[in-house]
Amino acid sequence: MVFSACCFGSISPLTVVATGHGMALESIQTWRYFASAVVLVLIGLVVKPLAPADGLGPWYQPRTLVLAGSGQALVATLALAALRWLPAATASFLFYTYPAWVTIITALRGLEPLDRTRLVALALALGGIAAMVGAPDAAALSPVGLVIILAGALVYALYIPLLSALQRGRDALDVSRAIAVGGTVLFATWSLSSGTLFEIPDMVAFGASLLQGVLSAGSFLGFLAGLKVLGNVRTAITSTVEPFWTTMLGVVLLGQGVGTGTMHRWDRHHGGGAVAAATGGVRTRSIVRERAVGGSRRQ
Repeated sequence: MVFSACCFGSISPLTVVATGHGMALESIQTWRYFASAVVLVLIGLVVKPLAPADGLGPWYQPRTLVLAGSGQALVATLALAALRWLPAATASFLFYTYPAWVTIITALRGLEPLDRTRLVALALALGGIAAMVGAPDAAALSPVGLVIILAGALVYALYIPLLSALQRGRDALDVSRAIAVGGTVLFATWSLSSGTLFEIPDMVAFGASLLQGVLSAGSFLGFLAGLKVLGNVRTAITSTVEPFWTTMLGVVLLGQGVGTGTMHRWDRHHGGGAVAAATGGVRTRSIVRERAVGGSRRQ
């Protein structure tokens, strides 16, 4: 799950690089998902996934492609569109309000109970994000960007249980291929209608788009494998390591300085430390519980 989070966390800075060179968002995402689909289909030719359970159709049936691809495409569009108004690091931290929605939705559906450890971990994660939003320079944050990124967080919270349901009886590779191929079809339709599909300003923008595809293939596989083991709530909270990775890449690739807002997130208000503590707490609880019941599989 940490590997997946780092792959996901690389998407926003690379998108900023590509858009900074004049490439349209829909074109970037079309080539991203196309590259991801190629990688995952090639992997499927080498590694034979398990056959789906009885009653489930193949991964490429239209319904599966629409469900898997449209959910991911909507999340990606909202999260990346917010970069027009928000820095990559800020958008990434705000996106991670989604564990709260996952926890609430899962509890309301009666799928996973809200025990004390999960509530404490969730409070730490959201407290860290609240500290960041409440930093002195937060007044400069665009309301439009805030609404878009928080809408993306809510959609993602609804999408995770959908992915969990699609995975029942299916191999993680099959669901990953459905996400990539479905996303390619949707974004290609968008970019063709806008006339931006083949408007590639330079190789830097194109290379950043294709690199996103390779990273997305790894992130899809890692996320789905982790989701199957950890469940919805622990997956959501554990993946909050992603904002740290995005922030570091924002400094290295985009030259976005670690100013007062970021320092307040990580230091004076202990925002980043709270997120890290939440992640560590969930992981420690998982290991302790599994050892207590004599489990041998590592999480």
